[in-house]
Amino acid sequence: RKMSFKLGLNRIQEVLVIALMIVLVLAVTYSDMEFTYKIGIAVLVFAIIFLTTMAGQALKTQEESKRL
Repeated sequence: RKMSFKLGLNRIQEVLVIALMIVLVLAVTYSDMEFTYKIGIAVLVFAIIFLTTMAGQALKTQEESKRL
């Protein structure tokens, strides 16, 4: 059994997304930045994660359509 978040990503992409989440939590929690910058970083990280997920799903759909 493989552990997966069911995002439609391969393992390398999932590891990168998890690392990005960990960096976000550490940066927001332990940094001495203004709150608005922390919100901006969080929005940027979640946008990257969302776009990565959408790209992974699009590639998966394209591969499935080529098989048919």
